[in-house]
Amino acid sequence: MKFSVLVLITALAVGLSIGLVNYHFQQSWYYLLISFGVSFGTSFLVFYYLLEKYIYSKIKLIYKLIHNLKLGKDLKEALGEYVSADPINDVQQEVEEWAGAKKKEIELLKKQEQFRREFLSNVSHEFKTPLFAIQGYIETLQDCLTDDPEMALKFLKKAENNIERLSYLIKDLDSISKLETGEIPINYTKFDVVPLVKEVFEILEDRAISTGTRLIFKDKYTTPTIVHADREKVRQVMINLIQNSIKYGRENGSTSVKIFELHDQYLIEVTDDGMGIEEKHLPRLFERFYRIDTHRSRKEGGTGLGLAIVKHILEAHQQTISVRSTPNIGTTFAFTLQKSVEPLLPYGKK
Repeated sequence: MKFSVLVLITALAVGLSIGLVNYHFQQSWYYLLISFGVSFGTSFLVFYYLLEKYIYSKIKLIYKLIHNLKLGKDLKEALGEYVSADPINDVQQEVEEWAGAKKKEIELLKKQEQFRREFLSNVSHEFKTPLFAIQGYIETLQDCLTDDPEMALKFLKKAENNIERLSYLIKDLDSISKLETGEIPINYTKFDVVPLVKEVFEILEDRAISTGTRLIFKDKYTTPTIVHADREKVRQVMINLIQNSIKYGRENGSTSVKIFELHDQYLIEVTDDGMGIEEKHLPRLFERFYRIDTHRSRKEGGTGLGLAIVKHILEAHQQTISVRSTPNIGTTFAFTLQKSVEPLLPYGKK
């Protein structure tokens, strides 16, 4: 309701009340109209002045402040000062919307704070484990260096492995940091995904044989699948996903890669028939150092940053990755790549 309408209705109510009271005592329509007119006019002027000065002007100021805070400085300057035609009603809506936005912002900040704490705790733990191991091996090495050279070499090798693990951790953390800040450029080229998948299969063939995992990529892809992306980084994505599938899949299982053509993208799926992942873990699967089974993950090796790197690489390409999984059935990671505008010719033809 507009301010003037509100004052008018209030003044009418006061004027009518005084007029009816006067009519009750005077029993005259003349005096009713006189008292109504005088009281209505006086009430309207007094209420308008008092409400405007002490209430309405302050409501307009609060509304303008909230509205400008919501818009932000740049957008506010572009639109200019906005004045609502009905701030009494609009201020409630603005406050509710603003409160809702602030609530979401606070919840996000709490989640980020929790993530920061967990991340710092995980980083500390991941670095502390190999450092303590190196310290123990060196102390033992000092004791048996002259008495048992063979044992000394064994501990030296173990210390070297832990140093290598530290090196991988630092390298992966540095990669994520540079991907987030855009320091690592995306070198876009046009290439065929099919030979890349076969290349990754060859790289991981020995590891797959050691666990009895069958790598499946059907020969139905007889037409080039040309994408516009950074080939080396996509190769890293494929290696991480297929390597994880072999590492955490069941023995004598299988890992398959499928490519689906969308409107302006290709969807690439990496699927295994392993133990699967419970639904509660899926939203956090791409977080740094997040591990579903800590004991098994450490036994299998790795830094716990592989999926985080995969996500950052694809986000740098402005593409997406998702995961779906069913316990005791298997897991599928699916990501998109931008399709390149290239004529699709059969292999071997120019």
